[in-house]
Amino acid sequence: MSGRGDPPEGTPDGAPGGGEDEYRSMVFDESFIRAARLQENSADERLGEHHAPAVRPRRPWVRLPGSRQALLLVLLIVIAFGTAIYMGVRHPYKAAEPGLGAQPLRSSVVPLTPPGAVPGGAPGDLYAHSPAAHFRVGAAGVTLPANTARTPHFSGGQVVEALRLAKEYLIRSSIDPATLTGGNVRSVRLLLDTGQLDQFDRSMARPVDDGRHAATGWLIRFDHGTTALADRNVRVDGTLGASESGPDSLDVTADYTFVYAVRATGGADQHAAHGTGKPVPGASSLFTVRREIHFRLDRADLADHRLEVTQSSLQAGPMACAPQADVLRPLLAGQHAGDARPAGTDPYSRQWANPSLCGRLAATSQPTPSHPIR
Repeated sequence: MSGRGDPPEGTPDGAPGGGEDEYRSMVFDESFIRAARLQENSADERLGEHHAPAVRPRRPWVRLPGSRQALLLVLLIVIAFGTAIYMGVRHPYKAAEPGLGAQPLRSSVVPLTPPGAVPGGAPGDLYAHSPAAHFRVGAAGVTLPANTARTPHFSGGQVVEALRLAKEYLIRSSIDPATLTGGNVRSVRLLLDTGQLDQFDRSMARPVDDGRHAATGWLIRFDHGTTALADRNVRVDGTLGASESGPDSLDVTADYTFVYAVRATGGADQHAAHGTGKPVPGASSLFTVRREIHFRLDRADLADHRLEVTQSSLQAGPMACAPQADVLRPLLAGQHAGDARPAGTDPYSRQWANPSLCGRLAATSQPTPSHPIR
């Protein structure tokens, strides 16, 4: 039987090495053929070109050892990954980090006590015989400045947008009936810079008269268990202004007075707890709030339609001289402030706002209705 690889007729006679082929050790496998630098042209190629050589050179096929191929693959992956990270960091449209540099709100609420009994009457009569007689109604009272100029680093359009955002905040937080009566405050929350949302949520859930977490620092809302709106048409008057606080931010200042017609609701005992005497049944009274608010807006806030409320100072009356951190509790028609006085003030305290502040409501600020209800 012939050996493996031998011809069927056996090994030719006279072959050296006792029948062993001297070229037997050379293996012409596929890799050897691909590595050849010369390749014979086909018959068609030789017929198509008269001067075509019988063979043509082949491009060398470089084969790297397995370890070098793996190293090259790892290197390419590292380069691709590094490029992706670099492009993500340097991309001009990278979103700003939420709440970056947002300042916490600082607020104060000053109750104003009346000199005598709160006047009562019909809402229209009260408005007509009060300093708010010439005020506009609702959102129409929050007006933008007639002339809005650009600043060194912000265009006129950006300044107008900042003023519009402040106006929208004033409307949602001071005029919207849902906000005033203890309803959903999501519309106010949506306008806040994301860096202030935690402070806002804590102020709504656990209000404290500490100058930072009073719900009344963010918005105006009444104790809906004792007070209702007698007229949804709030009277409004004030001013808005904007200035540049730096190359990357605008400051907007709002100084507005809001006048509400309110009436009693609920049990008379609840009202007596916030003042002397029971409210006159069926009578309305006016409640006046002056809000001075400072807003800050950077370029990210303008793009996201948000703002920061950095400072809020509120004076409101007629009210009893008591903390007003969660809601405002107006004294209603026929009630007196009583003998309540603010708690003692500690001059060693480093708190920004003094929770014990209380003021006196001027008699001239009270309405003198033509048909008072007593």
